[in-house]
Amino acid sequence: MISLQAIDKETVLLNPVKDMAVRKIPSQIRFDPLTGRSARICHFMKLKWEMPDLARLASESQANCPFCPERVEAITPCFPPQILPEGRLKRNDMILFPNLAPYDSIGAVATMAASHIAPMTAFSAERMAAAFDLAMEFFRRLEALDHPEAVYHLVNWNYMPPAGSSVIHPHLQVFATSSAPNLVRQELEASRRFKDEQGAIYWEKLVEFEAARKERYLGRVGRTHWIMSYAPMGVAGDVIAVVEDAACTLDLSSDHLLDLGRGLRRVMQAYEQTGIYSFNMNFFSGRRQDGDYYRFHLVFSPRTFFNQTLGTTDIGALRNLYNETLCMAFPEEIATMLRPYFDEDR
Repeated sequence: MISLQAIDKETVLLNPVKDMAVRKIPSQIRFDPLTGRSARICHFMKLKWEMPDLARLASESQANCPFCPERVEAITPCFPPQILPEGRLKRNDMILFPNLAPYDSIGAVATMAASHIAPMTAFSAERMAAAFDLAMEFFRRLEALDHPEAVYHLVNWNYMPPAGSSVIHPHLQVFATSSAPNLVRQELEASRRFKDEQGAIYWEKLVEFEAARKERYLGRVGRTHWIMSYAPMGVAGDVIAVVEDAACTLDLSSDHLLDLGRGLRRVMQAYEQTGIYSFNMNFFSGRRQDGDYYRFHLVFSPRTFFNQTLGTTDIGALRNLYNETLCMAFPEEIATMLRPYFDEDR
């Protein structure tokens, strides 16, 4: 019911430093089994980078950080009372407030800790789950108001500058919208077609398919299944976490959030061994009524620089204008690196 499609390619060139010896370089074009989105496996190189001096990054950015506890309440805005009577949501050392650069009419930022900077492996599963739950409280408030934007409830995490974060301080982008982002909309439409044509839920079949093949399946954490994407968007692969019996963000329980935090911590620990310290993480959510064909999932995508000295972004013209992605290693090889971190005794 799920088929994998790929086109093998090969570049042939002559190497002048080796007497014009023939060199053959393989590459592959893969197609996402749900949407048909294409991705290129190419530019092969060792997945190894140098970690930056995080202490230097902290010292250069902390003095004017708007999210540090001594400034956050004096600088950041409040929601109008019809949205949040208290203006902001607070939980221990975390605080949620309106986004000054919102993605939609209802957008928030949620700080994840009082500390200004930390390596990604410093986040405990409990800390991540608590930050997600703060976002959930905001979403539940919007739903209780029957707000017209309370349809798709999304959380994005851009961690560190390579991932597009302009503020070092750990924070989440939290927003509710009646307009699903492009890829969410495409997945929803394709998932509905799959159900109509196959009589099954694609995401459940994907878990069964990948678990049986074992090439990209990483493991199960509670009620979440962790899988390397067959056609990744990130240069170092993407990890997908599919949640059982949840169609949307609001279906997630506290146990689900903790399972997601536990799985994310394992993924972060694995990627840190390559020198990666930055990532994007997004919630992919349907609506409550989409449960007969869709499953909530999270996507974790490591981010890095192509050239660390120059600060060359890992997104160039291919991705930015063609929306064609590339990955610098076969996902199956990356899965081999990550899988030990999903051993049950870790």
